[in-house]
Amino acid sequence: MLRNIILCVLCASTVVPLSAQKKKITLEEIWNGTFRTERMEVLRSMKDGQHYTVLNYERSPRKSRLDKYAYASLEKVETILESSGEVPFFTSYTFSKDESKILLATEIEYIFRRSTLGVFYVYDIGTKSLVQVAEDKIQEPLLSPSGKQVAYVKDNNLYIFDIASQQTMQVTQDGVVGSIINGVTDWVYEEEFAFVRAFDWNSDGTQIAFLRFDESDVPHFSMNLYGSDLYPYGYEFKYPKAGEKNAEVSLHIFDATKASLQKVDLGAGAYYIPRIKWMNHPDYLSVQVLNRHQNDLKLHSVNAKTFEVNTLLEEKDAAYVDVKDDLTFLADDSFIWTSERDGFNHIYLYNEDGKLMNQNTEGPWEVTQYYGYDQKEDRIYYQSSERGSIYRDVYNISSNGKRKKQLTSQQGTNRADFSADYTYFINTFSSATMPYQYTLHEALSGKQLQKIKDNASLDAKLETFELSPKEFSTISVNGEELNMYMIKPVDFDETKKYPLFMFQYSGPGSQQVADRWFGANDYWHQMLVSQGYIVACVDGRGTGLKGRDFKKVTQKELGKYEVEDQIAAAKQLSELPYIDEARTGIWGWSYGGFMSTNCLLKGNDVFEMAIAVAPVTSWRFYDTIYTERYMQTPQENASGYDENSPLNYPELLKGKYLVVHGSGDDNVHVQNTMRMIEALVQANKPFDWAIYPDRNHGIYGGNTRLHLYTKMTEFVKNNL
Repeated sequence: MLRNIILCVLCASTVVPLSAQKKKITLEEIWNGTFRTERMEVLRSMKDGQHYTVLNYERSPRKSRLDKYAYASLEKVETILESSGEVPFFTSYTFSKDESKILLATEIEYIFRRSTLGVFYVYDIGTKSLVQVAEDKIQEPLLSPSGKQVAYVKDNNLYIFDIASQQTMQVTQDGVVGSIINGVTDWVYEEEFAFVRAFDWNSDGTQIAFLRFDESDVPHFSMNLYGSDLYPYGYEFKYPKAGEKNAEVSLHIFDATKASLQKVDLGAGAYYIPRIKWMNHPDYLSVQVLNRHQNDLKLHSVNAKTFEVNTLLEEKDAAYVDVKDDLTFLADDSFIWTSERDGFNHIYLYNEDGKLMNQNTEGPWEVTQYYGYDQKEDRIYYQSSERGSIYRDVYNISSNGKRKKQLTSQQGTNRADFSADYTYFINTFSSATMPYQYTLHEALSGKQLQKIKDNASLDAKLETFELSPKEFSTISVNGEELNMYMIKPVDFDETKKYPLFMFQYSGPGSQQVADRWFGANDYWHQMLVSQGYIVACVDGRGTGLKGRDFKKVTQKELGKYEVEDQIAAAKQLSELPYIDEARTGIWGWSYGGFMSTNCLLKGNDVFEMAIAVAPVTSWRFYDTIYTERYMQTPQENASGYDENSPLNYPELLKGKYLVVHGSGDDNVHVQNTMRMIEALVQANKPFDWAIYPDRNHGIYGGNTRLHLYTKMTEFVKNNL
């Protein structure tokens, strides 16, 4: 059953009814920057709470500029720094605690998804002097609280650079590529726990806590890189696949006043250490540890003088416990914590000893981001889905869970950046019909004070293109009301029959059906819709923002319930009088490619075509942390791994299938596609495929994306 909950009709000039004069979107326009949005890049509040800084760029000539603005007037107060002959072009910046110095990032190159190497400088605002931190490219530099030192990682070792003397001290000596890593994470931590810097200064800059990874026994993964030379070369890195050995991770504290190093014994159960964070008291460190199944998380406090370890709280779940970045220590080291223990993600307040003082938010909705706590006004600031799971709004509430106030009013997606003293916030708003708008608000009341940026030029440009609205609704499938959107041609005629092309991702906790502005795939879908297709997207069981039970129902069975929901939704949509049930396709990327492949095979009486980009084809090939969080190990759950792997039933293929992969994908290895190809060959099934040499999981660079989407477009047009 389909239920319309909101129809995004024309509420801005962006989406319009049909008009013969409108242009159709082209692939070239999607990928050449025609629809680029204006943003406030690297927005930071200054400590006085009255000013903020933004990194502004000029494309020709290439220049970066750090500008300071006043919240009250939005007027530019000054340009603090700009690139020149003496100051290299910089792409990010960090102030010292007293804002007298700025750490500048230049010549950044990516290692993996989040990790980078770069050349870094410290700029002294008072003396206007520039000091290079290290001669070579380094990782994750961090200014000390005093602003006198910079800690960083180079060649898997931790260093401290003294700015005044320009002397460098090497903290660790045992770092070896492929064996020992100090201060930054290994591949799997970076990808799945989503952080790279694995060290931190304490509040007075006397000590550094860091993680050490011993990945000596982690299996190598190797892949050929073809490059442009006569011979390709092999690239190897440590990658623990499901059920295999992980790096041994340990916690260490370096006392900078004594130049002494101490390993901290965290005891049994500390298989993973996904977060470390110093408290306000300089002698106390918080450490989160997880067991291998990731269903038992402990928050420890560590005394950095005695190295005594105490447990502040413990979270257990029958499925898994999510690791988040919401832990915030208040002035007395009482702390804010988020948990879904009552079935939905909410905010909790604990005292410094780990005793629960209050549950601050409550209800059948999710806190989607915690922003901070204004102790002076006793207001907690957060983003949530209280208006509905496809929307985001900003709220404040007192620490006793009372006097809640909604601070944003426009229906769509709202995100806030607060001033340091919580006087103001800059709201970033978008919806399916409105590109990004930036507005200034009072933090306590939410009152809008001024408009900052509204992407009016993009809005005007889009008036000239043929665009169709997203119709948001729910669809009743397998006992659940699933969120859905549908896009129909602007000249839609309900007496005609249209092919249906479904898009999804479906991974645990994800969300594709959301009222927010376009991404590149949205523009591609608009292009297809303008050529006579109907595009639909359904977030099935296992996706996020609808509570713990809805999200975790897929535990130990990835690809079972999600596939059932996509097949059932496609069947139901095919019954609509304007859908041609003989022309139903589905596509997705990564987890979505795993899904589209399974849907075409298991739903071979429903889907006539599928595209899978960079798909997982067996969870046995994917990494430990992600896979075991949802599946446990293959040794414990062999049937869960195999019964939902398309490698095991290629003979079910009936429709048209295109599989695409980058040969240099360090994340979802091309092995997945090669094994799928071999299974289909041995089943004597026809299919189409494409390999993009040396491209990673994003399959981009130069004309790569244009070529990929051209190929996918032709496949859709020829087979649906």
